[in-house]
Amino acid sequence: MATNITFHQGSVSSEERSRLLQQKGVTIWLTGLSASGKSTIACALEQHLLHLKKFAYRLDGDNIRFGLNKDLGFDEKSRNENIRRVGEVAKLFADAACIVITAFISPYRVDRDTARVLHAQGNIDFIEVFVDAPLSVVEQRDPKGLYKKARAGEIKDFTGVSAPYEEPLNPEIHVKTDKVDVNGSVRIIAEYLQQRGYI
Repeated sequence: MATNITFHQGSVSSEERSRLLQQKGVTIWLTGLSASGKSTIACALEQHLLHLKKFAYRLDGDNIRFGLNKDLGFDEKSRNENIRRVGEVAKLFADAACIVITAFISPYRVDRDTARVLHAQGNIDFIEVFVDAPLSVVEQRDPKGLYKKARAGEIKDFTGVSAPYEEPLNPEIHVKTDKVDVNGSVRIIAEYLQQRGYI
């Protein structure tokens, strides 16, 4: 870690920014197996929030790997670093009073907990959403054909098949996408946000 750097506080405090933008920043962290519905829900939720005239932005797992994290693979160490970087970026957006929606498998509890602690250190709220669907359901969906390739041994370290997924123990929101559709999932999250004054 570099030692010849100094963190510069901005001329606008988080409180002033929230007051001026009339909203509080928060990170909504969607986690779940591939094909559980994270990206679909994240897109729909972002649309919903923007139509409410809220400052919202979506960070998607695949999209981030095209740019910021294109140097990372899918081994455990790379996955850890992928989520660490996303946690840092989400914190910056939320500090700017943005409602940040992240859609990442983020299979390890320790990595999600690290992102939560990082936000807590900055006095920024963090909402973990477990986008839950049984392995049998996501394998049947398999829109990218990834489970089929993983079962054939063409993809190594694939979450749910050859790599673990550690389910959240106490998520703020638990959405079961084998029982609730996209609109229903968005409604559950939006109601939570409304009850707590984010929207």
